[in-house]
Parts: sequence; structure tokens; C-alpha cells
Amino acid sequence: MSTVITASTMPAHAPADEAELDELLSRPLPGVGEALAALEGDIVLLGAGGKIGPTMSLMARRALDEVGSDTRVIAVSRFSDPASRTLLEDAGIVVHPADLSRSESYADLPDAAGMFYLAAMKFGTSGQEHQTWWSNAAMPALVADRYRGVPSLVYSTGNVYPLTPLGRGGSTEAEEPAPVGEYAQSCLARERLFSYASHTWGTPVSIYRLNYACELRYGVIADIATKIAAGEEVDVTMPAVNVAWQGDINAWALRSIELAGTPRGSSMPPGRRRSPCADSPSGWARRWASSRSSSARSPPMPSSTTPPTSMSSTATPRCRCAAWCAGWDSGSPAVAVSSARPPSSSSGKASSDD
Repeated sequence: MSTVITASTMPAHAPADEAELDELLSRPLPGVGEALAALEGDIVLLGAGGKIGPTMSLMARRALDEVGSDTRVIAVSRFSDPASRTLLEDAGIVVHPADLSRSESYADLPDAAGMFYLAAMKFGTSGQEHQTWWSNAAMPALVADRYRGVPSLVYSTGNVYPLTPLGRGGSTEAEEPAPVGEYAQSCLARERLFSYASHTWGTPVSIYRLNYACELRYGVIADIATKIAAGEEVDVTMPAVNVAWQGDINAWALRSIELAGTPRGSSMPPGRRRSPCADSPSGWARRWASSRSSSARSPPMPSSTTPPTSMSSTATPRCRCAAWCAGWDSGSPAVAVSSARPPSSSSGKASSDD
């Protein structure tokens, strides 16, 4: 895999609608098609009906088309949202409905030359700990067994790292995991199970420790924008987060199949100056409120005291996503933004978007 990892060239204006947004999020970056074609066979994305899966599947199809490959892209999910299924089928992606939480589903899963594992129970699962452990620890064992020996890219989370002082700049890939809480612990269990497959069955595995992936409908930036639009307080209990443009996350994940090895390898997208965004929630709140129309509400006050530590990874200055969200949330998505980058700040890492 090339040591040069490119990021998206963002247009000057926010997407005008969801179709334009999906096109931007699924626009392949250099090297994606070559990485997928090198597998010399079909690729399967498990959990492809969630927040990241549809645009990642679309990018895989577009990237393979660009390099003239007829490799099939197979999307596996329950597809509880019929619109997601239609979007993928219309793009030439093979859709395979399946409930990965049921062991009887695995016998019918399609064979593949490369497997991307996206399925997970997300953070904020208080009261659903039993489901969290089944989704994040039991299901990966079933998947690893079904795809023995198949090069695998496995989504994980930066939450497996410990809290770090704000001024330090965040965790790096060299640090040992020290998960805090059951969500993070269950995610480390997922990693260990695929590591077992790598050591025992020779499965080439790449662990992809993702922090917040953001776009205009989803992620920490959109969450804060929604609170601002509603005049609600912004909780800064987690004082800093890493955020990365989902289009870049899609491309880096697809290319990271090249890193799959035995024993398994791991990568952290927002580290090594890969993340295009980093800033503090309270800072976003004040900027967005002041950048909206003259009738906008006053900047909301933080609802909690900022602690001295965060879950953080090294990162680069924030991108245009924050400015775009202000217009998108206010009902005017086609908002022009300045090409000038604001000063960088200490980055932070919050819960992953697996």
C-alpha cells in the first residue's frame, strides 16, 4: 500500500440535496479501485445497510468500474430501510438480505475474495449490554469462522485506547488498548476474535480503528448542529473529539484491505495526520450560532464542566463539514464556505462510528 494517503478535494459549496451528498461521499479516491481489483474476486460488505455501508458500497462499485473490473460488490444487511437497498441495487450492487445476529444465516452468505466487516452495536448502549456483547463479540466469531482465510478489513473503534490529557494531542497506534466501559471492552473483544482467526486459520486481517466519521446527516458535527438549531445546550463532558469526512473514511477503509496480514495489522484513520477535521464542541457551537442569519439564537452555553482528559487521537485542522452543517441544518444546504482553513486545535477522539 502506498505511504501517500490522499484526502478528498472538497468543493466550495455544500451538496444541494441528498443525491449530491451521496455522490460526494462515494466518489473514489486514487488507489481504491486498484486495491479492490487486486483481490481478484468478489468483495462482500457485511452490515452494509447502516450509516456508512451504503456510500462505502457505492464507492467500491464506482472504483472498480473506473479500473475496468467486473468484480461483484455484494452488500449484506437486514436492509430494514428499503431505500438503502434500492439505492444499492440501482447502482449495480448485489444485495444479499441476511440477519447476522442469527447463526442460521451464515451458511448462505456468499463466498468472497475480500471481506469488509462493518456490523456492530454502537456506543450509548446503556441497558442493552447483552445486545452489545452479542453484536460486538459473538457475531464476529461467527463471521471469522465463515470467512476463514479470506482477506478481511474489520471496523473497530478508537475507544479501545485510554483517556489522554487534552494537551498531549491524543493516542497513537503504538499505544496498548485500555478500553473504558463495556462498549469499548466489547469492541476490543471483536478485535481479539479476528486476531484469533489470523493466528489460527491464517486469515489476513486489518483492524480499522475508526473515530467519528461525519457527514451532513450523521455524526458529532450534525448532532451539535441539531442542538444549536433547537436552542439546546451542548454537552461538553467529552471536551474534544476527532472527526473525519465520511468520504475519506470510506476510501481509506477500502484501501486498507491491502494492509491485511497474518498476524493481523491495525490502523487508526485520524492518526498520522490523516483526519481532515478536529475542533472543540463548544467552539463549533459559538461559530455556528454566529455564522447563521441575524435571527439565529445566541450561542448555547455548555451544559457541563470541561474535564482535563478526552478520548483523543492525533489529527489535522478541521474541514468544511462544520460550516456545511450549519446551512444544511437550517434548511439551506447549498451554503458557500470560505476556502481558508481556521487554525488547528488539539484534537480529541470520541466514540467510534463502526
